[in-house]
Formats: sequence, C-alpha cells, structure tokens
Amino acid sequence: MKISTYTAKYNGSLAIVYEKGSQLNVSESIQNRIDSYGDKFEESWMELQDGKDTVWAFQLNKDLNEDERLEKMRLAGNTLAIKVNALGLDRIKIEGPYQAEICEGAILGNYQFLKFFSDAHKRRNSLVQIYIEDENSKDIKSIEHSTLGTLFARDLVNRPVIDLTASKLAEEAKKAGKRHGFSVKVLEKKQIESLKMGGLLGVNYGSVEPPTFTIMEYIGEESKNSQPVVLVGKGVVYDTGGLSLKPSNFMDTMKSDMGGAAAVLGTMCAISEAKLPIHVIGLVPATDNRPGLNAVTPGDVITISDGTTVEVLNTDAEGRLILSDALVYAQRYNPELVIDLATLTGAAARAIGRYAIVGMGNAPKEKMKALQQSGDNTRERVVEFPFWDEYKELLKSPIADLKNIGGAEAGAITAGKFLEHFTNYPYIHLDIAGPAHLPKRVGYQVEGGTGIGVRLLFDFLSNY
Repeated sequence: MKISTYTAKYNGSLAIVYEKGSQLNVSESIQNRIDSYGDKFEESWMELQDGKDTVWAFQLNKDLNEDERLEKMRLAGNTLAIKVNALGLDRIKIEGPYQAEICEGAILGNYQFLKFFSDAHKRRNSLVQIYIEDENSKDIKSIEHSTLGTLFARDLVNRPVIDLTASKLAEEAKKAGKRHGFSVKVLEKKQIESLKMGGLLGVNYGSVEPPTFTIMEYIGEESKNSQPVVLVGKGVVYDTGGLSLKPSNFMDTMKSDMGGAAAVLGTMCAISEAKLPIHVIGLVPATDNRPGLNAVTPGDVITISDGTTVEVLNTDAEGRLILSDALVYAQRYNPELVIDLATLTGAAARAIGRYAIVGMGNAPKEKMKALQQSGDNTRERVVEFPFWDEYKELLKSPIADLKNIGGAEAGAITAGKFLEHFTNYPYIHLDIAGPAHLPKRVGYQVEGGTGIGVRLLFDFLSNY
C-alpha cells in the first residue's frame, strides 16, 4: 500500500478524525448531519454519502491513556480499510490527528497472503493508496518501515515448508539484504559441521533437507553502539516433534515454528530501510524437525558447539537446541545485548495466550524496561517472567551437563534458563509462541502469521 501527501486537487472518499464540536473540512450539509448525530457514533466510524463520494467521520471523546489511544486508532485504521474494501474503493484521504496510527492499522489489516490462490487477482483488496497530510513526517516513515518488515515476516511464516525449506529461508535473507541494504552470509552444512554445532545438526538428523545458519549485519552511519546488538531467531521451518511426535492436530500450524527467524529478518529489513544509527547482527539457525533417517532419539546425548553435553529427553524441545549453537556463536561479537525470539514453549502460550510475549533474562533492568515500553508503544507487549537460578536445578541430568527439558512445571522459564547457559553477555529471551500465529483474525492481526516482534524490536532499536 502506498502513502502519499494529498493535494488540493484530490477527489474521492474521505476519512476524518475529529473532536466533538470541531469544524470539519466538509460541505455544510455533511457538517450539519455529523453535528445532528451528537455522540451516537462516538469512538466509531460514521459513514455518510457526499454526492458520489463517501465520508467516514470518527469522533474522539473517551478519556484514554496514550498507549490505549494509539491502539484504538490502529484498530480504527483496520476497520476503515475493511469498509473501504467493502465498497471496492482504491484510495482514501485521511484528515485529523493520529494519521500515522490509522495508516498503520490500515496497512496491517489490509494484508493478504494470496501466493497459492489460482485466482489471486480476483481476491486482492481494492485499497492500494492512502493520502495524508505529510508523507515525510517522522511518524509516517517509522510506520512505513516497521510495517514493511512485519508484512515480510508474515509472508515468511505463512509459507509452508514445501515452499520454504531452511535453504530457501536463507535465500530469502540474501534477497532481502540486497533489497534493503544489509549484508548476509549463509553457512551451509559442511561449515556448520566444522563449527561442531551439535544442536543444529542433531535436530537436522531426521531431515532430508540440509540445515543453514544465516548471519546478517547492518551497520548504520554514526552507530550509537560500539558493541553490536545481536538478534537471534529460531528457524525451525517445520516441527513434527521428531520422534517425540506431536498429535496430528498439533502439527497443523507448525510451519509457523520459524516465527522468531521471520521476526529477525523483518527487523533487519525495517532498520536498514530506516537507516537507524545502530549496529545490529541477526543470526538464524534453520532446519526442519522430522522423525526420519537417523533422527535423534529420546535419551541421546548431543554436544553443543561450546562443548556442553545435553541429554535429549524430548525431541519436541528442539528449538532450544538450535538456539544454543546460535547463542554460543553470538559470543564472538562481544555484544552489548542479545535478544532471541522463538515460538519456544506451549507453556508460554498457555500462561498468557495470544495477548503478549513472554520475556525473561539477565540483562540490566533498564533494557527490559525499555523493551517493555516499546511493547506498550506498539501493543506487542512483553510480560516479564522470573529468571531465578533455582530453575536451573530442574535441568540437571544424571548423565550429561544438562537435559533439554525441565519437567511439567515452569516450562517457559526452564527453557529460558537452558538457553542462558550458552550466554556470557546481557541477554533477553522472548517466547512468542502465543501471538505468532492466529487461527482467526483479531483486529489488524489477520489470520495466520502475525509478524509479531518486528514492530516491537523496531521501536526498541529506534530508541536505543
């Protein structure tokens, strides 16, 4: 969708956000009709006809805090896009406050994944153009960049494994790097073997497709950080559970198990397009997890690239195994902060549902608070879980350094503590299992992949 500055010559439908009693840029008859409705359409779109054009008016009236107001206007933008598409209109002009948030909700809500429809051209939404007061404002540019990354992440999550293997995911990273201006290096299986990445290789044993390890780097002009921020994304492009096989209905959405990788790729695109003054590295270990060939069996012991031995008691706890090698690899950058994103545990999803991201870590409190503030700003909220050392006790193995599951209790936290073992730097773990993929549309979060994490990280890195 394109956002442009409108001119005096604009002819077409109009959406106006206003406060009660305002004099609007509409005909006298439309103004009189709006005034006559009073508070009937408070906090919702009133639809009026002005000749051949449609006018939507949204009256601001309720007392909301700023975070709630911004989300309200994103949702209003989503509703507006639905209304515009219902009429088959290709453009809309927006006047009044909160233009950036309305555009954001409209862009996110207008998203469609049509790659596999034979009649995609018939299914496409009609809305392709939004006219606003100033397309070059800082707020508008920010939402253009963050939504660009979010929609790219959604596309990746929505693609099935037959169309997006680990190798193809790495190719998408290369293409994105060329398109948006960040460097990409892909390690193939022989290089992964030379680095002794036993976690990534172990999960890959059951697959006919080779693993990949993708390294992305963006260095902005006059970067504020002398040490990089490293983002790590779980790239399990499909998860059967391995020999600890999932029930069939639990596999239906497992193409989304690379939602963390998609978020890292989308964030790299967004920050590069925005030319943020920051140094960021993205790491994506990728494979599918299947029960074939010489698949890891429950009870096997594998060795991570730092020499740590792990007793694998559940092959469906595979994400932490591939992430462990990536977290070890991140040590070579002497990072200022490492954040990983992963659809890691059902425990996180059961704890807080789709409504937020589970976060935990050992980074300075101000980093977590800043990330949570970005979560409030973007409505990709982060709920901090405890990260006490007592949880490490649940990961002790009688035959190896660690076991890969901690038992029935505190599953999201023990997964995070397992990952922390492979860090020697300030670290935040984000479990996005709840909101990464939705069975049905909720506002501007459409059915399927949500691209969760991109807007959160873009806001966080913009204010870093």
